[in-house]
Amino acid sequence: MTTELKDHVGEENAHLESVTVDDEPTSGVTGGNDPLDGLCARAPIGLLAELTHRCPLQCGYCSNPIELERVNKELTTEQWVSVMEQAGEMGILQVHLSGGEPTARKDLEEIVAAASRSGLYSNLITAAVTLKRERLEKLKELGLDHVQISFQDVDAENAERIGGYPGATAKKLEAANWVTDMGLPLTINAPIHRQNIHNVGRYIDMAVELGAQRLEIAHVQYYGWAYLNRAMLMPTYEQTMQTVDVVEAARERLKGILTIDMVVPDYYAKRPKPCMGGWAKGFMNVTPAGKALPCHAAESIPQLTFDNVADRPLLDIWLHGEAFNAFRGTDWMKEPCRSCAFKEIDWGGCRCQAMAITGDPTNTDPACALSPYHGEMAAMAREESRRPLKPYVYRNPKNAAEALKPKQEEPELTPAE
Repeated sequence: MTTELKDHVGEENAHLESVTVDDEPTSGVTGGNDPLDGLCARAPIGLLAELTHRCPLQCGYCSNPIELERVNKELTTEQWVSVMEQAGEMGILQVHLSGGEPTARKDLEEIVAAASRSGLYSNLITAAVTLKRERLEKLKELGLDHVQISFQDVDAENAERIGGYPGATAKKLEAANWVTDMGLPLTINAPIHRQNIHNVGRYIDMAVELGAQRLEIAHVQYYGWAYLNRAMLMPTYEQTMQTVDVVEAARERLKGILTIDMVVPDYYAKRPKPCMGGWAKGFMNVTPAGKALPCHAAESIPQLTFDNVADRPLLDIWLHGEAFNAFRGTDWMKEPCRSCAFKEIDWGGCRCQAMAITGDPTNTDPACALSPYHGEMAAMAREESRRPLKPYVYRNPKNAAEALKPKQEEPELTPAE
């Protein structure tokens, strides 16, 4: 059962605060006596399988870690097949095959087949610029259930500038048409930021024209590479509100035709989102080298230690892994989270954002109006969103090596008195 909640925190943010939450706690694996009872599901609903960090694009908003995992460290075919089999045995429902670019793996067919045999609903998340029709047909034959294609913009010239890949848009459109021609469900992913936010309405039109079932208006989340380019990517508050209005109107107009999901920037909200539905409550991520993460950006928290699926069973990691239990439930919370009425709704918000902005992952997510860092973060976002645009730093090996060099640390925000 779900409950629709709305926190009336003022007119300017009221329409950002509506979230759907689970109002019935899930049971632990033993059904009552396990210390994890009620803190997590028996198995995550979804598994994000990052098959590789290799990618033909150079997007300046990339959410992968600054230091990417090398090809010679990637899990083998047999190890990924084992992950799929274990996921099916655990009761995981969905596997999202991602990267990097998952089609860079020559053994993608074997991994998709293993997912299908294991009863997993498989979703291929791809940039599609290197995808061939014959390969897509083979993947469908082996059991692929769904395809998700990212478009850096609707405008081809701007899209190619953002992603650093000439001719990308034409290739993506061609691949999207293959998907629908084959009868596979299609999701269009629209990573939104300051340099393409004006085209949200055109994204919606494009998704309808392509016959997509779903459109993700995914405002960039500022971790990893996106954090480095934040000032070039942050939209203004006014742009963000206009986008909300456009999406809400389109949702009403396109009921039964297109499902539109939207994630807005935390920087302009007054309450945090329940990141991934709560830390390690219903989601699991496996990196190319096999590290199991409670969320995609968890490696940005240096205090955590991550188990590897090559060394420990997936179920054991899910239930008893140190990183998965670090922020599970509410016992870890400090004030003001500990005594907050919403602590089992937003679960304290995003731990990675608390780490990035405040330097302490146990602090209240600064997206929350109760955080002493909230005012500073909001002011920083507004200031950065009004800076003149400059070329952002592309994600490529040369720039990554430069980014990893020790530098003078960016000054931390000062909490309010």
